[in-house]
Amino acid sequence: MSKLEQILVLDPPCDLRFKGPFTDVVTTNLKLKNPSDRSVCFKVKTTAPKRYCVRPNSGIIDVGATVTISVMLQPFDYDPNEKSKHKFMVQSIFALPNVAEMDAMWKDVKPHDLMDSKLRCVFDLPSENNEVIDVELSSNTTAPVQNSSKAAPVLTAAKTASVSTNASEMRKLTEECRRLQAEMDKLTGENRQLKDDGVRMRRAAQRSDHMTSNQTGSSSSSMMQQTTAASLPSLLGAISDSAPWEKQDACRI
Repeated sequence: MSKLEQILVLDPPCDLRFKGPFTDVVTTNLKLKNPSDRSVCFKVKTTAPKRYCVRPNSGIIDVGATVTISVMLQPFDYDPNEKSKHKFMVQSIFALPNVAEMDAMWKDVKPHDLMDSKLRCVFDLPSENNEVIDVELSSNTTAPVQNSSKAAPVLTAAKTASVSTNASEMRKLTEECRRLQAEMDKLTGENRQLKDDGVRMRRAAQRSDHMTSNQTGSSSSSMMQQTTAASLPSLLGAISDSAPWEKQDACRI
């Protein structure tokens, strides 16, 4: 018996496109529509389960209903030279009326009752030109472009103005860095000068204290010599006056 054709209508039908940059989670939607007169169970599978989150990844689609599935690509280092080999597969079966649990239906399904569709993952990295064009069109929605050849000079002028602004800011930053460096060198020199002045002042104070100490010592010695010389005659006179009295006392005895 031949395999059943997919009853669900997929949108998009073949490719799941993810638009970068891929430094954050990128989400794309997949719509599943049930045009039949029976409820359909679906399940979504991928060849790279660690790279994607799918919500919901399974369920039941009622007659004539549509389900939107969010496929979230996790952040990664994008290499434009690497071809994407990731694929998704949507499997579906007709829901049985007498089965309450969906897991039981998938477990007991026969291969010839299983329907599936495969989708290829495509990574799109927007170029710089596309970003500039989008900005230009959004800012001029009220004025439609008459001639597409005129868009090139406008884009070139915008890009040139942006480069000029960046160069001007870089020059200002460079001049500010030089000014700050000159002030730093000046402060360093003043600090060194103050340190040298402090050392010289301490040395001068030490020499001054030493000289003052020597002068004080010399003055004290001189004063002692003068005092001794002045008191010596008085002492001699006192000795001379006391001698006769000692004789008289001796004679009386």
